[in-house]
Amino acid sequence: MSVRLFSLLLLLATIGCNGPFLLLPGGSLDGEVKPAPSDWAFAGDYGTVQLETRPEEPYSVNIAYTVMDGRLYLNAGDTETQWVKNMTANPLVRLRMDGVLYDLRAERVTDAAEISSFGKAWTSQSMFRRDPAELGEVWVHRLVSR
Repeated sequence: MSVRLFSLLLLLATIGCNGPFLLLPGGSLDGEVKPAPSDWAFAGDYGTVQLETRPEEPYSVNIAYTVMDGRLYLNAGDTETQWVKNMTANPLVRLRMDGVLYDLRAERVTDAAEISSFGKAWTSQSMFRRDPAELGEVWVHRLVSR
């Protein structure tokens, strides 16, 4: 397959997707909207979801999540990514999990004890994950009902 054909197919796949495509960010997410659960335990200990930030001009990404004590967390580590910058400007987000959309609000976690607890849960998922408690400034967020 030629590079040109592959590029065209990738472009068509990206345009045809609703939201992010692999590592490429996307726009608005769609799906059935449901109320945010009070306990995220049903989602398992961790996984991958789509996160939409910047409601006025949607920006979505695929992202790993961690559930700890029934609360859902996202971690950018010590990198202030574009989605983190978007949540800082406007904490209203959407999360798509298994085709269902949840309207949520992002709260940055700054409490050292909570970051430490999160770090234990986060690093238990893979030997390649860095403990945010050992980093300088970190961007760990808890997603809560609006």
